[in-house]
Amino acid sequence: MRLDGHIHTGLRGDYCGTDENTRQKLMKNLRAAGFDGGVILSADPIKCAAMGAEGRMEDALSVCRGEENLFPLYWINPLESDALSQVERAVELGFDGFKMICSQYNPGCPECLDVLAKIASLGKPVLFHSGICWDGFNSANNNRPGNFEALIDIPNLRFTLAHVSWPWYDECIAVYGKFLNAHYARPDISCEMFIDLTPGTPRGYREEVFRHMVASEYEYRYNLIFGTDSLTTAYNVSWAKEWQERDDALYDKYVREDVEDFKDHVYRLNLLRFLGKSDENPQQKIPMVADYAGDV
Repeated sequence: MRLDGHIHTGLRGDYCGTDENTRQKLMKNLRAAGFDGGVILSADPIKCAAMGAEGRMEDALSVCRGEENLFPLYWINPLESDALSQVERAVELGFDGFKMICSQYNPGCPECLDVLAKIASLGKPVLFHSGICWDGFNSANNNRPGNFEALIDIPNLRFTLAHVSWPWYDECIAVYGKFLNAHYARPDISCEMFIDLTPGTPRGYREEVFRHMVASEYEYRYNLIFGTDSLTTAYNVSWAKEWQERDDALYDKYVREDVEDFKDHVYRLNLLRFLGKSDENPQQKIPMVADYAGDV
């Protein structure tokens, strides 16, 4: 089984509710692309403000009803005055996690950290956009992966940075290594970072990103998640298949041990653990300077 970890809905702001035919078409397209389900992201709280919080929640939930392998994430703006109550309401309604794009705020700002602490206390994960964002705002600095170091002090938070933070994929890799090492440097740290491989990376750079990432000394097997950035109402089957084929070829080329297990984690198991739907507890290698092994 494979799952698509990044599917959008309601982008136009005039779409609320999914009838059975639309849902069936989505599932048919997902299966044609090789998936059995995936993550459904609610509408943009800025561009689709007219829908209201309840409308955006219902929009995403309506897509997922009756499908055990569709998982709704609520897109929240932490600057809204009722953001904390929106977190509680979304969890009450059955959302499996949250989505954020830092278009108008820094991830380390007090409002964002307060919302993230609330989300983490309820055991839910957060998917962040990271990297250059086609949002119409002057937002690049907010979305640089280094800014997400601010999340390291939030207990029990699980978060993922989408698009490998393109074009700052090297910075994304460094931040990921820092979060891995934090469990050694500060044993109390329980904040965990994942990387969402959803394209952002142009085709010509995909191998460069994978070569630097998968072939590095960091352990990635348990923290990569695949996604397409496609739409519930117009799921792009050929796009989804193309990126899987390209990525699979790169895994075959660069993954040194048990490549099929690696793929199963990227396409299924890691997403389920991210969403809190798996009991897997991987023992990861902690990156250390000179691979220090306790020599004296």
